[in-house]
Amino acid sequence: MVVTKKIGLRTMGECDLIDITPQVRKEVSSSGINSGTVTLFLAGSTAGISTIEFESGLLSDFQSMWERTVPRSIPYEHDRRWGDGNGYSHVRASLLGASLVVPFTDKTLALGTWQQIVLVDFDNRPRSREVVLQIMGE
Repeated sequence: MVVTKKIGLRTMGECDLIDITPQVRKEVSSSGINSGTVTLFLAGSTAGISTIEFESGLLSDFQSMWERTVPRSIPYEHDRRWGDGNGYSHVRASLLGASLVVPFTDKTLALGTWQQIVLVDFDNRPRSREVVLQIMGE
């Protein structure tokens, strides 16, 4: 069986990290599927999805890492072409990735004790985001 759900949310941009674990748990629990996998796909090219320990120190470290790895302050061809100043956000999002697969058993996500599912918005402005969930199993 396959059940498709969507999670919509507003983000602030600038490496905004949002813990979406509670929403994913809710959708898996109400899907009618006991065991299987949930595939999460983030529609958009300036945000990504991953897992992390959602703790303030680590969130700060994570945000700092992106500035060191893909800085905002260097020229991007995307910005020259479109003039929107978010070339760095496209590069960051492509490195993080737009999807994640998490197994579950007895309607319980197989996440580690300190592991949460996060949406990371790299864009340079607030956005409306949508995460598509495909819950598959029996």
